[in-house]
Amino acid sequence: MPTPETTSVEAFHRYIEGKCLVASSGEAWRNLKAWIIAPPRVTEMVRFPAVSEPFLAWTVSGQIELQERENNQPWITHRIQKGSAFLTTGGEPYDCRWKTLTAEPFHAMIVFIELPLLERALQEVFGDGAVHARLRDVSAFADVTLNTMMEILRDELKRRKASRLLVQGLAQALTIHLARNYAEMDPAIQTSRPSLPGFKLKTTTDWMAQHLADEFNLDQLASQAGFSKFYFNRLFKSATGLSPSHYHITLRMKEARRLLRETRKSVLDIAMDVGYANPSHFAQQFRRLTGLSPSDYRRQR
Repeated sequence: MPTPETTSVEAFHRYIEGKCLVASSGEAWRNLKAWIIAPPRVTEMVRFPAVSEPFLAWTVSGQIELQERENNQPWITHRIQKGSAFLTTGGEPYDCRWKTLTAEPFHAMIVFIELPLLERALQEVFGDGAVHARLRDVSAFADVTLNTMMEILRDELKRRKASRLLVQGLAQALTIHLARNYAEMDPAIQTSRPSLPGFKLKTTTDWMAQHLADEFNLDQLASQAGFSKFYFNRLFKSATGLSPSHYHITLRMKEARRLLRETRKSVLDIAMDVGYANPSHFAQQFRRLTGLSPSDYRRQR
């Protein structure tokens, strides 16, 4: 199936090649979503869509040579073995390809962290500065403490019924560990970064607001601003704190909230108005940003 620019945590596994061996389910996994997957031995290229939530990819078994890239930049090569981890903070789609190096099957566990839990962890670690803190992207790293927690999560994931107390306790410990060791403060970074000039930012965001129902096209936006796709994405994110694709989604949801409050249009019609041909996908995106279904939001107006 075609890979979208962005997707939800629940749909992410659809774009991972290979077999899903086990998936999290039930109340125990309220703050984490997890899968163990068995990818093919050789893959030419897989494009992973962006998600809002950060996630860990942890090698359960096997060895592979993996290459990754973002925005068609040069490939970066890693040798991955049991215990190797990747921390991906979301924001942009990226490409991967790999080949298995040993006869042992390559299995990986993917663990997504729900944003409310991450926010609580950042608040505890950074206090008033938490609003400016964010996790870093880290590739092919080893962390003994993290490895231990991921092993316990793997074992719990394989159980017929996971322990709610154990998984939620591990989720909190894992997130605190990431906040302490893999988070950085945005203000210090952004003050030294160039960002999109004000007039170009306004022109771009105005155009996006006028074309909510259009399919998101990073190439078109970058071309209109006069930058390469890669550089435009960095400048826009530095100026707004959001990637262009996520900014587009927030604009769509803002207009959807207005239509739900101010009109009698059906939820289906509103979904179409803001660019969603699939009403269930619209409802899923709406709930992720507001905490309510479109119908519940309308009833509370």
